[in-house]
Amino acid sequence: MERLIIKGGNQLHGEVNCSGAKNSGLPILASTILLDKSAKIGNLPHLQDITTMLELLNSMGASINFDEDGFIEINSSNITVPEARYELVKTMRASILVMGPLLAKYGKAKISQPGGCNIGMRPIDFHLNGLEKMGANVKSDSKYIYLEADKLNPIDFTFPKISVTGTENIMMAAAIAEGKTILRNCAKEPEVVELANFLNNCGAKILGAGESLIEIHGVKSLSSNKWEVLFDRIEAGTYMVAAAITNGHVKINKIKPDTIKIISSKLFEMGAKINFGDDWVEVDATSSDLIAKNISTEPFPGFPTDMQAQFMALNSISNGTSVIEETVFENRFQHVEELMKMGADISLEKNKALIKGVPNLFGAIVSASDLRASASLVLAGLVGKNRTQIEDIYHIDRGYECIEEKLTKLGAEIFREPAEY
Repeated sequence: MERLIIKGGNQLHGEVNCSGAKNSGLPILASTILLDKSAKIGNLPHLQDITTMLELLNSMGASINFDEDGFIEINSSNITVPEARYELVKTMRASILVMGPLLAKYGKAKISQPGGCNIGMRPIDFHLNGLEKMGANVKSDSKYIYLEADKLNPIDFTFPKISVTGTENIMMAAAIAEGKTILRNCAKEPEVVELANFLNNCGAKILGAGESLIEIHGVKSLSSNKWEVLFDRIEAGTYMVAAAITNGHVKINKIKPDTIKIISSKLFEMGAKINFGDDWVEVDATSSDLIAKNISTEPFPGFPTDMQAQFMALNSISNGTSVIEETVFENRFQHVEELMKMGADISLEKNKALIKGVPNLFGAIVSASDLRASASLVLAGLVGKNRTQIEDIYHIDRGYECIEEKLTKLGAEIFREPAEY
């Protein structure tokens, strides 16, 4: 076990490169199960969740090879054990993404009940309902979900609630299911679009990704492909907030500005200067006296729930009073108590947080409860007076590649040390 130590008070300056998006890499890795030959996937971030997905594929019988050019070659064409074991699935909810591809390609799947961050109920009923309508026989017990199908049929299916992984799972299953499948009320996230682009490059016929209605014409087989995953918009957003919260000036490279419009707009509303080019965005808050703004999380293209905790840290030391409403997950305010230990003035009422800006935050011993909560504590630590100690940082290693190295390069005083309990 390790902890992060931060000495706050330094303005951040310089440039930082975004890593590949794990939320793009994970479904693309799962989709290689559908392919008849190997695929080469590049720009995968060095994160625990990516490692877990590779281990999961390998445990099923896929071969994994690391090329010198940074690509990973995956051959999932001869899966022998279509099972997602508990010891792997318990650490990462996204492992549920192998369910649709396994069922479509091999006619059966055994999936352990999913784990991941404890940020509220994220039922997989939508996944299962869609697969059942396609012809799957679904059974479950306290540990596993069992699925079997002689053949998957095309469907016209409406998601009761927008679900990113639900959209991805059914879209993958339908890619090689004969006939035309129509999915309605789909997630529009860039990562969904990227998965469709990858599959189309392999021979799939998926239309409308990025819109609420997606049309999939099933094909008999998918070929191999070489692909680089898109860059991480949430990581980019986190470094944008890091610049703002420290009154710094940071350029974030390797990011498409159109994927972070809502984040850029919110920081601009708060008083930061925003510039951007084809593949970069720059935040200058050196002369800014930031004003707190209200936020309500929504599915893309609305304000991302994965940036809610980071903006709460920022609003905590901005001028004025603000309200942050969490509409996506019902248990995503676990960072509030930890921020209050650092001097933040926050009160909760159901799914809303009332934040009164304070002049300063103070270093404290705090604990990360989930991935994005850990990012908010790092941001608070960057401006907290004296020393901040963050425990349980395994959460942050699931979603941020080399975060202390990148922040150190920008001028932060941050390092990790062994944690003894």
